[in-house]
Amino acid sequence: MGKKILILANHFITIYAFRKEVIQCMVEEGNEVYISTPADEQNKYFEDMGCKIIETPMDRRGTNPLKDMKLVSEYKKIMKQVHPDIIFSYTVKPNIYGTMASNSLKLKQVCNITGTGATFLKESVLSKIVRMLYKASVKKCYKVFFQNTGDRQYFVDHGMVGKNIDRIPGSGVNLDQHTFTEMPSDDVVNFMFIGRVMGVKGVDQYLDCAKAIHEKYPNTCFYIAGWNEEEEYKKIVAEYEKAGAVKYIGFRKDIDSWIRKCHCTILPSLGGEGVPNVLLESAATGRVCIASRINGSSDVIEDGVTGYLYETGNSKSLIEKVEKFLTLNFEEKKAMGIAGHDKVEKEFNREIVIKKYMDEVETA
Repeated sequence: MGKKILILANHFITIYAFRKEVIQCMVEEGNEVYISTPADEQNKYFEDMGCKIIETPMDRRGTNPLKDMKLVSEYKKIMKQVHPDIIFSYTVKPNIYGTMASNSLKLKQVCNITGTGATFLKESVLSKIVRMLYKASVKKCYKVFFQNTGDRQYFVDHGMVGKNIDRIPGSGVNLDQHTFTEMPSDDVVNFMFIGRVMGVKGVDQYLDCAKAIHEKYPNTCFYIAGWNEEEEYKKIVAEYEKAGAVKYIGFRKDIDSWIRKCHCTILPSLGGEGVPNVLLESAATGRVCIASRINGSSDVIEDGVTGYLYETGNSKSLIEKVEKFLTLNFEEKKAMGIAGHDKVEKEFNREIVIKKYMDEVETA
């Protein structure tokens, strides 16, 4: 007999991009799946799959806990309406405010810590408040899935979880969608930054690196793919583009084809990433990855074997690793890409994640 499953999410794209396969599996196994998420015309994708959408207003980027507390009563109302056998949640607000609701109703909730964002990168009033909120909520829930070892240790060290912890390999990578392709010829070596164009994502280090490397190695090209919502960075990126250091291609729905054109993906993030899907998808395609030595990235990249890790926030260190990559001959570049593919195929296949979730549904 099927179970009633409630999923708490903050946006259509976060469940579509990384969780659609597990939701599909839940539906196919005869379970009744409800998804609480903000209104979005694209939610129809999951309705067509057989899910029931419960539109739930949420300020995804807001940092006022007093305003966000109304989510607790909203979630309580939803839970009383659905009577779920098990609840799954993703991202900070659904995790915190969802567990406050489910704990009070004595319901079983599995939280997924998809990364900590910028919250804990430096000590602040907000970081103290968020730690306190985790202790009041997630610490008491049924189970917490961590995506990387560093985040798990941080939560343990700060008493934000109890013995209710488990590990999954990020969101996993769909190996049917992100298939291995041969490395393109390296007459021109292409690098790619994929992400929101902002300081916390390390775009300053990427720009420094692109300028220094392109001047020394003219047969290189540095692409930037992603939203650029900050006026300051619109100007900065435009200046670097005018100087020939980078090519800004904006947000791309066809990002897979751009990854295939490149030899190496660079993720210079300053932290808070979970397990970066950008690295998983690039490695699955057979591309070398270079990233800052942060939680998550260091779980994906085997330094010197599948790519390189450099000192976080240090442009000079990034430049050194990119030069190291450029000095490899073509066969060595290819071999590094193949090693990356083999690692994610073995350790980060999305099927592993799906099985973990379905095991939880079965025992609910």
